[in-house]
Amino acid sequence: MKSTSLETKLGMFVALVVVAAVVLLEMAGGTDFFKKGYRLHGHFNTAQELKVGDVVKMAGVPVGKVEKIGFDQGRVKVTMKLDQAAEVKTDAKATIRFAGLMGQNFVSINLGTPSVPNLAPDSVIQTVEQPDLSAMMQKLDNAAAGIENLTKSFSGDSIQNVLGPVTAFFKDFNEVKSPKLTAVLGNLQTVSDRIAKGEGTIGKLISDDALYQSTLKTVDTLNKTATDAQVLLADAKGAMGDVKGAFTNVNSAVGDVKGFMAEARSAIGDARMALTNASDAVLVAKQTLTDVRADLQAGKGSLGKLLKDEALYNETTLAMSNLREIMQKINKGEGSVGKLVNDDSLFKNAKMTLQKLDKATEGLEDQGPLSVLGIAVNNLF
Repeated sequence: MKSTSLETKLGMFVALVVVAAVVLLEMAGGTDFFKKGYRLHGHFNTAQELKVGDVVKMAGVPVGKVEKIGFDQGRVKVTMKLDQAAEVKTDAKATIRFAGLMGQNFVSINLGTPSVPNLAPDSVIQTVEQPDLSAMMQKLDNAAAGIENLTKSFSGDSIQNVLGPVTAFFKDFNEVKSPKLTAVLGNLQTVSDRIAKGEGTIGKLISDDALYQSTLKTVDTLNKTATDAQVLLADAKGAMGDVKGAFTNVNSAVGDVKGFMAEARSAIGDARMALTNASDAVLVAKQTLTDVRADLQAGKGSLGKLLKDEALYNETTLAMSNLREIMQKINKGEGSVGKLVNDDSLFKNAKMTLQKLDKATEGLEDQGPLSVLGIAVNNLF
């Protein structure tokens, strides 16, 4: 047996390396590892058995694969690597779906609106939660159990009780000889004949047009009522306009009242200021009177001395006595002043002197200036 050559060993080693590389490449995502693309991220409440490497479809067409699954801010973060040609719109939504009971899950992305822009790489896509398969199976199991209990509740006797009358009716219907069914059919024939003749309420409704005419009149009345209601609404709108105008006037009056109240407040403030000043003046006057009273009680000043000093009182009393004596003498005509007041001879002499002076003045006026000058010169020389 020939020993294996070095070239054979090297070839086998290279073949094993290639097989291992293919296996590793398939585990890493297949040939998509070498494709150009971009990544999008989606946040879900549950991954629902989604695995790395599961397909990503857009409108049912594979456009990428799941690259990474992890946690982010209390939710499941799914990172998807999509083909470069796959254009995902900003309003598109991603959902985790399952291909069947035994099939693997995948991420489904809808097309979105064509007019909106595309998502940028490494953006976060909107997500929609899909009902859990196990929860759906549990609901189906509960529904099946309910149906099973319902079928068990129907025994042979209960089914016969439910379907017995129906069977008897159809049996009588097939056998027209039944008296009961014949009577029912006869009654139906009688009722239909009366309706055809216009008898009874239903017959009148069908054959008599009075109800139709009455209905037309009612409709006309309703139309008139609607017209009147429209007119009334128009009047009400006009009244509302007047009310709004009145409210506007009231608001204006309220504004005027507010202005008057502001002026009144200002006047009250001025009055308060004046009262404050008057109160201060009263306090000052009170203090002044208090000081004057204190001075009077202390005997200060003329009034104080008049009140407290008896000497001034005595002097004043003496002066008043002397003044009274002088007035008595004047009344009696004693002294020059008394004679001047009581004797009218002085008045008469003064009157005569004034009369003489008046006559002398008139004489001087008649003589003229030269005569006066001559008299004056003669008197001088």
